[in-house]
Amino acid sequence: MRIVAIRSPRYLGRAICVAVAALVLGGCASIGEDECLAMDWRTVGYEDGAAGMGIERLTWRRQACAKYGVAPDLEAYRLGRDEGLLEFCVPGNGFRVGAGGQRYSGACPDLLADEFLVAYEAGRQLWRLERRVDEALAGITARRNEIKRIDEMLSTAGLIIVSPESTAETRAQALLDMKNLADRRTEAAVEIDALERALPDYEAELEAYRATLTYVGH
Repeated sequence: MRIVAIRSPRYLGRAICVAVAALVLGGCASIGEDECLAMDWRTVGYEDGAAGMGIERLTWRRQACAKYGVAPDLEAYRLGRDEGLLEFCVPGNGFRVGAGGQRYSGACPDLLADEFLVAYEAGRQLWRLERRVDEALAGITARRNEIKRIDEMLSTAGLIIVSPESTAETRAQALLDMKNLADRRTEAAVEIDALERALPDYEAELEAYRATLTYVGH
C-alpha cells in the first residue's frame, strides 16, 4: 500500500488546528470554577477528539471539576468527541503524527483506526529512519569535537611533563592522563569510522523508503 499524505490546504489547516489544540490542552495544569461552570461539554469533547486525545482526558476534567460540584455532560462530550475524532482519525494525520515521532493514544474508533494506523506506522518508520541518520551525524560531530578537546588536553599534559617546575608526581599523573586520553582518542576515532561507514547505508535506506511514499513534506 502506498501512503498518501499530501499537504493540501485542507489537511494543513486540520493539522494546524490539531497541533494548537494539543498544545493548549496539553499545557493545562488546572481548571478553575468559572471554567467548569461555563463548560460547553460538546465543544470540549470535539476539541479533545480533534486533538486525538484519549478518553482519559475526560477523567482528568471530571476530577478537576468535581471539587466545584460540577459533573460533565457525558452524552454531549461523547457526541462532540466523536465529531472531533472524525477530523483527527484520517490517514494524513496518522502519517504526520507518526512522522513527528509522537505516540498514538489509541483514540480512533475501530471503523477509522485501520487506515489511520497504517499511515501512522508509515510515518513512524520514516521518523525512525530519519532519526537514525540524524543520530549518526550527531555522533560523528560529537566525537570529532571530543577529539579536538582531547588533543588540547594532550598538549597541556605534554607541557606539564616537560616543564622544569613540574614535580615527579605531577609528571607521573600527566603521563597517566596522556595514556588514558590517547586510549579514548583511539576509541573515538574508531567510532567515527564505524558511523561514517554506516551512514551511507542509513541514508540510502531512508531515501529508498521515502521513494515508497507519495507525499509532499510531513
